Amino acid sequence: MATNAPGMHFRKGMSLIQLFNMFPDDETAEKWFIHTRWPDGMACPRCGSTNVNEKATHPTMPFRCRECVKYFSAKTDTIMARSKLGYQIWIIAIYLYTTHLKGVSSMKLHRDLDITQRTAWFLLHRIRHAMSEEEQTLFEGTVEVDETYIGGKEGNKHAKDKLRAGRGTAGKIPVAGVKNRDTKQVQAIVIDEADEGTLKSFIEDTVARGATVYTDGSHVYNSLEGYEHDKVIHSRGEYVRGDVWTNGIESFWSGIKRGIMGVYHKISRKHLWRYVVEFVARQNMRARDTIDQMKLIAQRFEGKRLRYCTLTA
Repeated sequence: MATNAPGMHFRKGMSLIQLFNMFPDDETAEKWFIHTRWPDGMACPRCGSTNVNEKATHPTMPFRCRECVKYFSAKTDTIMARSKLGYQIWIIAIYLYTTHLKGVSSMKLHRDLDITQRTAWFLLHRIRHAMSEEEQTLFEGTVEVDETYIGGKEGNKHAKDKLRAGRGTAGKIPVAGVKNRDTKQVQAIVIDEADEGTLKSFIEDTVARGATVYTDGSHVYNSLEGYEHDKVIHSRGEYVRGDVWTNGIESFWSGIKRGIMGVYHKISRKHLWRYVVEFVARQNMRARDTIDQMKLIAQRFEGKRLRYCTLTA
């Protein structure tokens, strides 16, 4: 292993050859999902009982709980519930999701997995939904906070679609983000307005009091209280002053925008938060080995559900 290579040289990746050697068929993929979900032994997803018959005769539910008398499978009560896709397809999709650093499009996945584009689109959104974290710990230490705007340039739009105030952030969607400089972890959310009150609330919800907060020179951060706050004034050509900079969170924004421009091309306001979740999750687990990233995603499948009608409503 290289000791002076750039990027995450210390993590162990996985080639496509290794992937297909490890998961040559649905049976081996199913066993991996079972072991990943129940590493200490199988338990009923409905009542939690370990008294399980593992040789049930149901055509799609191979396990039966002897306590609540319910049939179940590794897909039950997960993001894969009621999916007709095989376990091997789910494994490959998870692999492609983790190894494409700028994201993978539904068109690419539809060709690679030999499924319809609509199925591929739904599959990717289910993985994104699984990666959303409802409870997050507050960042401590030194953090960088910034906001960005996502959307097409007014100059590239058709005349009928251009806004009158077609400059700067007009027509774009604001996103707020914070990066912990010590742990490299990121949190980001889509916001309605990048104003003082909204960004102050975002910082209070994500950063512990007493932490050191670095921002740019925007006036919206002037009212921060309870933090060690310092800023760099970009308008004066100042980007680094000692330990004060926001380059880390700005690099994260660059990754999102490269993904949108090169892979997704266009994202609706309705679904933008799902793509933000995707890039946050990829950043936060990027130091893990590929197989460990895949296990983490599979573990987050449990207890989550996303219906197609909900996604498209």
